[in-house]
Amino acid sequence: MTEPTALDDTPPRSTAQIHASFPSASFLRRLAAMVYDLLVAVAILMLATGLALILPAVLNHMDVIQLSEDFSAADWLNQTPLFGIYLLSILAAFFCWFWWRSGQTVGMRAWRLKVQQRDGSRLTKKQAVIRVLTCAFGLGNLWVLVDFKNRRAWHDYAANTELVTLSKEANQLYYWKEL
Repeated sequence: MTEPTALDDTPPRSTAQIHASFPSASFLRRLAAMVYDLLVAVAILMLATGLALILPAVLNHMDVIQLSEDFSAADWLNQTPLFGIYLLSILAAFFCWFWWRSGQTVGMRAWRLKVQQRDGSRLTKKQAVIRVLTCAFGLGNLWVLVDFKNRRAWHDYAANTELVTLSKEANQLYYWKEL
């Protein structure tokens, strides 16, 4: 087949064939991407906390609760487990969205990693949720150090996914395709 032209955006091979040809990601690449994603996750949690602090301020203004110098809005948020659940939900939504939408988080894109189904296709929403629920905050990646043959983590096995290392060209292709 011929390469696609500017007027013909049909790829020369199926997307699944292109995706399936990449090697499994190493533990060190996974770790590096996790460090990048940790920085993004902290920023997102800071933003989510800032937004959550509006709720006690509004409730205090409406005289539903009474805040003082000894009992601040942060104290009010920290007294309930709902705040922790809210923050975990925000993080889960962040990872699920990026894994489902493009297969790459910010850190994964920087380190040319992509999560995909075993046949090379995009994750389903269900797979993204299973992956985030079984990743054990990244500790599941330690299994890659033991699984020499497949280099898959716990959450990859649970969700029937794989993490692959893209070529530079493929990483750029996926970036522009998602925009």
